[in-house]
Amino acid sequence: MPLSSQLEAGLEAPICLTWELTYGCNLACTHCLSSSGRRDPRELSTLEAKRFIDELAEMQVFYVNIGGGEPTLRRDFVELVEYAVAHRVGVKFSTNGTTMTRKRAELYASMDYLDIQVSLDGASAKSNDPVRGEGSYQAAIRAMELLAEAGFEGFKVSVVVTRKNAFELEALLAIAEAHRAQLRVTRLRPSGRGADSWHELRPSAEQLRSVHRFLSSHEEVLTGDSFFHLAPLGKALAGLNLCGAGRVVCLVDPVGDVYACPFVMHPEFKAGSIRDQGGFRAVWREGELFAKLRRPSPGGACNACDAFSECRGGCMAAKFYTGLELGGPDPECVLGHGEAVLAAVVDRPAVEPGHSRPVSLLAARRR
Repeated sequence: MPLSSQLEAGLEAPICLTWELTYGCNLACTHCLSSSGRRDPRELSTLEAKRFIDELAEMQVFYVNIGGGEPTLRRDFVELVEYAVAHRVGVKFSTNGTTMTRKRAELYASMDYLDIQVSLDGASAKSNDPVRGEGSYQAAIRAMELLAEAGFEGFKVSVVVTRKNAFELEALLAIAEAHRAQLRVTRLRPSGRGADSWHELRPSAEQLRSVHRFLSSHEEVLTGDSFFHLAPLGKALAGLNLCGAGRVVCLVDPVGDVYACPFVMHPEFKAGSIRDQGGFRAVWREGELFAKLRRPSPGGACNACDAFSECRGGCMAAKFYTGLELGGPDPECVLGHGEAVLAAVVDRPAVEPGHSRPVSLLAARRR
């Protein structure tokens, strides 16, 4: 039986999970999945966060992806990272680079079981800053320089592929390699603030073909299994090539709520809370939503497609937030099946209000 088929039934513990440590952020990226900006006053305390890490260690979770918001803004960020790695829970955290200092870079470089992703969405300020904010390109480059100088080799340069940077992947790869880092590219999803910017930022069909050619010729580039919907174009990309939501991955948000998919923080995909009795273990192993996702699919329009075994119907988050049936085609189906149903959509699910700061406050902070 193929590994992907075995994993569809779920595991005793996730291979990895995404932990949004805070909604607080000093940027306002136009495609932010969690609409971050303001901290939630109900955030997990340091003690609660450590108890969660203890649980992950007991379940032998391989590693945790820490994000946000900008996770380094939490005063206890370094304390929590040190606690996790001391308990052999590997940490990979994402940062916009604005808080990186020489001292912090040297500290990170000295730690075991730690990886870092510096977010960059363009090969120049011209393509990056309209998406991530003025000055964000230079901040990210400076963070990379500090990590490289500290001897932190192999950190990741994390890129969300958009219409503005899809033809810049070779240049972005060169930037990563110049800093002894590894390029990681992920797919743009229409969730959070991305729900409003998706139609403007999503790559064109021509660009998606270009992305597939690039990834096919650069197997050293990581994708986080974001692009399995491109498999019908020819060569299947490296990875599991399936939606791992609730099967091998999930997300825990800053207040401890557990969601099946890191890209769908919506009540329909909330499985429980680590603050509930039984904690995260009970949610993962006994949660009704996870059990439902792990059962064989009842079928849908995509099951009849000759390419279904290659693309597995595409991304659940992309379908959900564009108002498509979960058993139907991906909105960016490379065979064109998604465009017709997308054009017929009348209502899309409401996106959660999020934690964006007022535009006036953002402008004041940038001055």
